Amino acid sequence: MLRIDLLGAEVLRADGLVRAPLSMADGVITDAVAGRAVDLSGYRLLPGIVDVHGDGFERHVAPRRGAMKQMGEGLRAVESELAANGITTAVLAQFVSWEGGLRSLEFADQVFGALKEVRGVVVTDLRAQLRFEISLTDLYADLPAQVARWGVEYVVFNDHLPHDRLAEGRKPPRLTGQALKAGRNPEAHFAMLLDLHANVGRAQGLLDPLCASLRGAGVRLGSHDDATAAGRGAWAARGADIAEFPESREAAEAARAAGHQVVLGAPNLVRGGSHKGNVSALDLVSMGLCDALASDYHYPSPRRAALMLARSGVTDLAGAWALVSSGPAAVLGLTDRGILAPGKRADIVVLDAADRVAATIAGGRVSFMSGDIAERFVTAG
Repeated sequence: MLRIDLLGAEVLRADGLVRAPLSMADGVITDAVAGRAVDLSGYRLLPGIVDVHGDGFERHVAPRRGAMKQMGEGLRAVESELAANGITTAVLAQFVSWEGGLRSLEFADQVFGALKEVRGVVVTDLRAQLRFEISLTDLYADLPAQVARWGVEYVVFNDHLPHDRLAEGRKPPRLTGQALKAGRNPEAHFAMLLDLHANVGRAQGLLDPLCASLRGAGVRLGSHDDATAAGRGAWAARGADIAEFPESREAAEAARAAGHQVVLGAPNLVRGGSHKGNVSALDLVSMGLCDALASDYHYPSPRRAALMLARSGVTDLAGAWALVSSGPAAVLGLTDRGILAPGKRADIVVLDAADRVAATIAGGRVSFMSGDIAERFVTAG
């Protein structure tokens, strides 16, 4: 771990940027001088990004079907991308879904197992989230034990079945490709979807005890893609007090009215809107209906979204950056990070004058460094 004093840079505090020294030792920020100085004039130091939900890792662990046999190698590649984008804490959102393939129970078991193995090797704090499709009721009885075995501390519930089409007995779009990707006959896949659609009513009756069991084990719960206030309220009653990517303003407002936390997708904000036609993340942020921005499927987006918010005047830099640092840390219940203050983890992203990530430090250890800044660290006295 670095014992070092970073001098000459602008440091982002809760009230904005100040030119002040920042020292670290033993993995935490300290108010005592460490003794080895690095001149970072021209750079800005901001809290490391806490990514509360991202599935961009899929392309690393499964670049082609059957191509990646060493899952740990893929996760180390994931860490390189995370670090290059200023992310110091990353929640990897792994599906267990009827979609099969890399979203199957078997694949999830491999991912979570590999994640436990690489945690002692990587610098970035990698954490696990399970995204679970509620129609898979056959898995309910064993799920709490599996979640404990996997070391998952955060479970989010989805229902991505195309119910409208299935209710009419019509095949959803892209069914054949989806079935083949999962290694299923298209007709068998369609029959399975019809069965799962018919099973959703039963699932609703089984979710209360499942959620109670998970909550009793200390697992954090959330819902994904809430469309209505009533839907959000139903999840809140089960103790799922995190609303991930609400699809409508009313769902986000219901979460906020209940004192629950709202997570939005940073790519939605960067793109200027949802690719699915849902409510704009920018609109919800502007209305104060956002606690955290997540990478979703694109790791550069949290940094870009926060900087866009600050440049556009929606909020100042401190407020915008809080949505990718202290805000998501609070969603995860992590009180040891998210701000640059003595006693907190030394999680730091260094931006150059063009707002590019020049270096990332996670827990006082360098996870990424590139270009001119590396020379400053190497030649420091």
